[in-house]
Amino acid sequence: MLTYKNQLKELVLPEYGRNIQNMVEFCLTIEDRDERTRCARSIVDAMQILFPAQIEQQTYRRKLWDHLAIISDYRLDVDIPFELVKPDSFDEKPQAVSEGACNIRRRHYGHLVEAMVAKAAEMPEGEDRYELIMMVANHMKKLQLALNPEGVDDYRIFKDLYEMTDGAINIDYTTNPLHDFKIAPVPGKKKRKK
Repeated sequence: MLTYKNQLKELVLPEYGRNIQNMVEFCLTIEDRDERTRCARSIVDAMQILFPAQIEQQTYRRKLWDHLAIISDYRLDVDIPFELVKPDSFDEKPQAVSEGACNIRRRHYGHLVEAMVAKAAEMPEGEDRYELIMMVANHMKKLQLALNPEGVDDYRIFKDLYEMTDGAINIDYTTNPLHDFKIAPVPGKKKRKK
């Protein structure tokens, strides 16, 4: 009879896999403390083999012992070379990340684009203001294309500029076309000559 994954116990730390969890469960059944400690050390060595790139970190070994304790649900009674993390340290929720004091009207453009649009709206009429507006509008079009690769209408960009500045920037999209951006093709998987 086959055993399916959905019939097995849920993995506590999935990155270590089912075999490590089975080793920990076996280690919990060993009655001799010295033998159980040797088994726990061999499990930590096996966990270290799974992620060898992190061996260079000083706190890496301690982290593995903490993970071993978490997998065993803190029931593993062995001689541990480090002080383990306490289970109640996970009860504390992190503080919410604030979105900042600035209120962004159109998040897909971002804060910097809105700041540039506001700066352009404050500038006096002239060639410099027009050039800045057109550069910002072209950048806005690129940002829109990232969201909608099928295409972006110039009318939409100039309408957003008008609304973002409460009418201070009013440019006709028919007489001031924006750059026509092309999406770069995905490189093919051709075999290279040796």
